[in-house]
Amino acid sequence: MVLGLAALAAAAGRSGVGHLPVFTDITATSGVRFHNENSATPEKYLIETMTGGVAMIDYDNDGWPDLFFVNGARIHPGQKDSEPADKNDPRYWNRLYRNNHDGTFTDVTEKAGVQGRGFGMGVAVGDFDNDGFDDLLVTNFGGVILYRNNRDGTFRDITAQSGLGNVTGWTSSAGFFDYDNDGRLDLFIGRYVEWNYSKNIWCGSRVEGGRSYCHPDNFKPIANYLFHNNGNGTFADVSVASGIAASRGKALGVAFADFNNDNRLDIAVANDSMQQFIFLNQGGGRFAERAVPLGAGYTDDGKVFAGMGIDAADVDDDGYTDIVTTALSNETYAYFRNDRGKGFDYDTPTTRLGELTRLLGGWGMRIFDYDNDGTKDLFFANSHVMDNVQKMQPHLEYRQPLLLLRQVNRRFINVSGESGPVFKEKWASRGAAFGDLDNDGDIDIAISVCGGAAHILRNDGGNDNGWIGLILRGVRSNRDGIGARVKLTTASGRVEYGMVTTTASYQSAQDKRLLFGLGAERAVSRVEITWPDGHVQTVEHPSAGRYVTIIEK
Repeated sequence: MVLGLAALAAAAGRSGVGHLPVFTDITATSGVRFHNENSATPEKYLIETMTGGVAMIDYDNDGWPDLFFVNGARIHPGQKDSEPADKNDPRYWNRLYRNNHDGTFTDVTEKAGVQGRGFGMGVAVGDFDNDGFDDLLVTNFGGVILYRNNRDGTFRDITAQSGLGNVTGWTSSAGFFDYDNDGRLDLFIGRYVEWNYSKNIWCGSRVEGGRSYCHPDNFKPIANYLFHNNGNGTFADVSVASGIAASRGKALGVAFADFNNDNRLDIAVANDSMQQFIFLNQGGGRFAERAVPLGAGYTDDGKVFAGMGIDAADVDDDGYTDIVTTALSNETYAYFRNDRGKGFDYDTPTTRLGELTRLLGGWGMRIFDYDNDGTKDLFFANSHVMDNVQKMQPHLEYRQPLLLLRQVNRRFINVSGESGPVFKEKWASRGAAFGDLDNDGDIDIAISVCGGAAHILRNDGGNDNGWIGLILRGVRSNRDGIGARVKLTTASGRVEYGMVTTTASYQSAQDKRLLFGLGAERAVSRVEITWPDGHVQTVEHPSAGRYVTIIEK
């Protein structure tokens, strides 16, 4: 502990501030009154404990991120496979909240027409038709809903005519990305396991704890979907032709990145209690699953883990994208460090990530610079899967605290205790979305709680350090520059890397704007953007301390 505090003090001095930021729970004054209704039953239907995605989406294009929460639906003991989950009662609706620009939000769900249907799981955000307004995809147990943004504060359900009406099964995390660099966002949809109500076998202990949610080992894996954007408002199912469907998994999280810097986006999938996936983009519309030969399929001792939340970002700013994935209690979260495109090293033990996460179960998470000191940190929203786990394993808890890890000298230090009273709370956290809700230059967090009230956490103090925000506008590329890689060089010559994406965490979608911390510096030397097709654009001396829009040339 003494060494940790000493390292923190040294890092704080380097960053130019003498204190760390705190996260303040502003839910009570925010106007967000979302309560996730997971319809917990004595039957312990597995979907009950997995719901809860959240998105930051600027749906009205006013420059302020809004919030969208995915909800469950009414189900009951003895639910039939042919019986749809009931979402008619407003308590089960998905909810959209408009940002009022003053720290508060207004519920606009009915006006926007996004109440939803079915038992909801997650959400993806992307401007798939390049009209300048973000669209929404909601994943459910039993299919998806695609909402096209009407550009007037409302959405239209175009699932059937878009080509996504035949999506079946338990859909989980999804994301928009341009895998063939044609300027149109394609769509990856993860699926969890082959499960339905009639397959809900009895699991647990009749002596200790009683019935519990079943481990995924009891159910078969299932293939994921890949859809190609046709450019006319429809998608074509290329899951088989692309090679994606050849690998059956238990997908809960997905992230996109160019892991070998070949200007083609790859796909990392967090699988639950089986081998992890990395689909390398081969070009020509083909993918090859290569996690094991790349060293990112298992832990360093060859074990599987319960991959749930995932993010892909350049943790050590060496120009190559790394992967961090959460796991379940009694396991450890995984840090796969990219070895300059040749493969991945399992750096969980050497960075202290393992010892800091062993008793936790992670869901929503993100790699981001919470204090703007120029070094990327980690945030995890935690909970166990089983609501009665403490009866069977007294050293574990269902509701667990949040975890904030600060990166200092390539290792992680737990700064939760110094980061606000909210870290003393214990929730059944699920999805988490990250972005600058109040446009003040630091990253805020929205968290969905399974069977509980959502929470909005405001970052107070992250903007004491220098910062710059980037908004990319594609011309030949997709409009939001999804997949563009950015190299930022500060006035002193320090280099940081980022990539534009809305896809990370657990069943959630992120603010698409890039925010870089500058530490004690207040000036940027240059920004180099590698657009999805590989051409590089350089902007010299952009102004720091604000958001800068860069249009593709």
